[in-house]
Amino acid sequence: MPTGPKHRPPRTPSAPAAVRLQKVLADAGLGSRREIEGWIRTGRVRINGKLAQLGDRIGPADHIRVDGKAVKRRSARQTELRVIAYNKPEGELVTHHDPAGRRTLFSRLPPLKTGRWIAVGRLDINSSGLLLLTNNGELANRLMHPAQALEREYAVRILGQVSAETLKQLTHGILLQDGPARFEEIVESGGEGANRWFHVLLREGRNREVRRLWEAVGCRVSRLKRVRFGNVILGPRVFAGHWRDLTPDELTDLLALAGMERPRTPARRARQDRPPARHRKAAVRSPSKPEGKRVRAKTPGHKPRVR
Repeated sequence: MPTGPKHRPPRTPSAPAAVRLQKVLADAGLGSRREIEGWIRTGRVRINGKLAQLGDRIGPADHIRVDGKAVKRRSARQTELRVIAYNKPEGELVTHHDPAGRRTLFSRLPPLKTGRWIAVGRLDINSSGLLLLTNNGELANRLMHPAQALEREYAVRILGQVSAETLKQLTHGILLQDGPARFEEIVESGGEGANRWFHVLLREGRNREVRRLWEAVGCRVSRLKRVRFGNVILGPRVFAGHWRDLTPDELTDLLALAGMERPRTPARRARQDRPPARHRKAAVRSPSKPEGKRVRAKTPGHKPRVR
């Protein structure tokens, strides 16, 4: 009997595994997975001419169209990762298109070579402050996912006095229409006249949650500004309607919070854009009021400290 190694047939390359439709579109920078699921439900996505369904997987030979436009497929590694911090002014919408023709923040953002900007969460039209935007759908999805429980810090101006018992209610929990909610921490930040300022900390991003919590205890919010998301602080140098790239350290720490590795492509050098002079009057000037005070980012479990 032959004692040499057994003859084995040559291996044939296996076909690439089918990938979930949401991941392919997110990698192409079209939106977060949650946003794309909404497109699928409303019939905006087709695969090979047929309406896509939630749970569909696609292979290399499949053709995808969103709103009738062909999608150029690419992996997340083929697109240079960018994340910017934008200072949203009041009166601006966080949407790509508004039927009423109102101003949206996307008209102020820098152009992308591929994909489009995806907002990490939202701020309502009457709120201002820090909003993160990225061209990576997977990162946006992870940062918004409730399981991450990332810290969001807000400066809130309340009209009138607020009792110690009311503050206790807000930190112990209140039942809202969509379930129980509470602030992790509340820090009093002074005030003038009839107004009182507070810095509040949340670990979720439900719709208008900050306002609804205060309204549930009979308080009126006259101004609301987000000053921190995760490890990223807005800072005093980013004027209203302006943006900046995250620094390399900020980007590394943010990816770690999202449970993602640093991409192999080199990160862009952090920079501050210079919009036209006509926009500079909307600048958020140096902090003389409580809403402008910066809060040092802390790891989960630490109290926010105003400095």
